[in-house]
Amino acid sequence: MAQVQLADGVLNYQFEGPEHLPVLVLSNSLGTDLHMWDTQVPALTAHFRVLRYDTRGHGGSLVTQGPYSIEQLGQDVLALLDALHIEQAHFCGLSMGGLIGQWLGINAGHRLKRLIVCNTAAKIGTLETWNPRIEMVLRDQQAAMVGLRDASIERWFTPGYAAGNPEQAKRITDMLAATSPEGYAANCGAVRDADFRDQLGEIKVPLLVISGTHDAVTPPSGGRFIQENVAGAEYAEFHAAHLSNVEVGAPFSRRVIDFLLAREE
Repeated sequence: MAQVQLADGVLNYQFEGPEHLPVLVLSNSLGTDLHMWDTQVPALTAHFRVLRYDTRGHGGSLVTQGPYSIEQLGQDVLALLDALHIEQAHFCGLSMGGLIGQWLGINAGHRLKRLIVCNTAAKIGTLETWNPRIEMVLRDQQAAMVGLRDASIERWFTPGYAAGNPEQAKRITDMLAATSPEGYAANCGAVRDADFRDQLGEIKVPLLVISGTHDAVTPPSGGRFIQENVAGAEYAEFHAAHLSNVEVGAPFSRRVIDFLLAREE
């Protein structure tokens, strides 16, 4: 693990793969850390230098007063790229990471080669979804995080996957219980306030949208909306719930690799 110094704290990251390969940034979902991508790293590092990081408020990265904004989280990515002297990179983000990817595509497309957004939407949830959760987490702190962890198995994985892969499901959901309550609530505010529905047409970089057929958090309709509103965007859908990268594994990695290595026509 390594860290870069931001103006208000440190951002935790991990850089893997041969230095001569193009850089691929991976951005985690709300309530997880950079290890949510462990399944993908062996396949991805055969083709890319993989840069994973803990989003502000998660893992080993800084926890500052919230609420955050997706713009703030996107600026953190740009600061990380600047600190590592990376002019351009591919970007793949899931859920909240997909919102960060949309912001980057809209506002900093010149820093991206290709963009992948997974299990996300241009707008996720409503005030009625997010505000009670934020209030509960700030009130009950660690007890709330444990409760969210226990409920997340049904949201993050299909019943068949959770039953057949209990250790993997526990490894991922334990990340939620370990997340800072203050950081989690601040990021919930960022997701709550993000709405890119009227800005998607500004994304000009090659885009792949990935959805999970059984994703109740960000249903395929949200992914289709993004794909339909970005010129030339591609779409893929897997038999999975919210964390499709974990649940699908190798086919997910292969689709990512094929898209990122595709030649421009």
